[in-house]
This record gives sequence, C-alpha cells and structure tokens, in this order.
Amino acid sequence: MPIKAMAIFCGSKTGTNPVYLKHAQELGSLLANYKITLIYGGGKEGLMGCIADSSLRNGGIVRGIIPKILVSREHQHDGLSDLLIVDDMHQRKKTLYELCDAAIILPGGFGTLDEMFEIITWNQLTIHDKRIFILNSEGFYNHLLGHLEEMKKEGFLYTNLENCITIINEPGDLINYF
Repeated sequence: MPIKAMAIFCGSKTGTNPVYLKHAQELGSLLANYKITLIYGGGKEGLMGCIADSSLRNGGIVRGIIPKILVSREHQHDGLSDLLIVDDMHQRKKTLYELCDAAIILPGGFGTLDEMFEIITWNQLTIHDKRIFILNSEGFYNHLLGHLEEMKKEGFLYTNLENCITIINEPGDLINYF
C-alpha cells in the first residue's frame, strides 16, 4: 500500500543534540517532496514545530490534530494546512492513527513513547496494520531497542520486532519504503 499520509510522533522540545533538529527538517522536506501529507500533533514548538515548518516551506500539506487543553495554552501551530481541534489526548491519538497510512517516531519524551507504544500495541492486536518506523537519530533509541529485544528474548512479545517496527537511521532511508 503506498504511503500518502504519515503520522509523526516527536518531541515538543528540540533536545540537546543538533542532529534531532536536522533530521526533523530533512524529514519534513522529504515528505513534502514526495507529496506525502504530514499528520502530527499540531504543536508549534520543538521537533513538532520544526518538522511542520520544514514541510510547509517545501510546499507540503501538514495536518495538525491538537486537544483543546493545548489550544487553551496557545501551543497550536497557526500556519498549518489544516488544524483539527479534538476533545482530549486519546481522541488526538485515535484521529492521528485513523488519518495516516504509516507512522514514524523521532526523538521525544513521555508523550512520544506513549504514542509509539500505543500504535505498536494496536498493530499487535490487529486494530490496524500501519507500517511503523523509528528514526533512531544518532542512536537515540538504542537503549529502548535493547529493552525491546530483552522483552522478546524473555518471551513477552507476541510477534517478532521486525514485524512490528522498521528502524532507520537517516530520514533518507524512508525513500526505500515509499
């Protein structure tokens, strides 16, 4: 199935390593150049804002899904192609999953991990079958990936990791899956 819309899960902060911003900018540009709609949490800060701005600068379509609580705190990006305001974080995640053909996880914090594990769990439960990528920018997710391997080794997973997620190290690696 061709990827026409990709959900992006990433930090609302930029992190300390400049490569995180660089990869967000490259990914936003790449999606725009391949005419893939970027769907994300609708924020204007951090990696979220960076990837949205990059895609928009390159003529991309960017759809934001943001809960009312973050709009009331003025965290929404006002320059998007489309901004959908939903009731809560759960509705935000559900809508992101419904609108995308695939998802990619960039560096981020608790919210990013929550989104990543939920979409992986939904794949495992066959609620959906969307392709999931992890952009392991300069090894950001190495420890987590090691723990996932430990979960597999100890018999806690129902499927092989390779069936759940695809690990890439550079945004350009995605081209092979378009």
